[in-house]
Amino acid sequence: MTENEIAKQIVDAAFKIHTTLGPGLFESVYEAVMAQELSKRGLQFVRQQPLPVVWENLHLEAGFRADLIVENKVIVEIKSVDAIAPVHRKQLLTYLRLANKRLGILINFDVDLIKDGIARVVNGLVQ
Repeated sequence: MTENEIAKQIVDAAFKIHTTLGPGLFESVYEAVMAQELSKRGLQFVRQQPLPVVWENLHLEAGFRADLIVENKVIVEIKSVDAIAPVHRKQLLTYLRLANKRLGILINFDVDLIKDGIARVVNGLVQ
């Protein structure tokens, strides 16, 4: 399955979740429900995956954690905030670089229309 095929499943799941639950819940709730929905779709994932920082010969467990890594290819960062700030995209891009992944999906569930809360962040992926 390609990154784009995985992303389509993630976005479809986000639409279903937002349509049913709406905005206003904690990120942890959306993460748990997203995990359940991805599992129902037969996708493999890990939650709260630590992302170490490697500097020269130093391996730092710096406390960065990806919300979800789906099929070991796509990082999903879940937010429930008034608006996505530039720092959120930068955070996801940094996660992609640290994990050596090419595609991230940033999902903000605290929006009226979920299409306005989804952003793709790429790290060398041809779109």
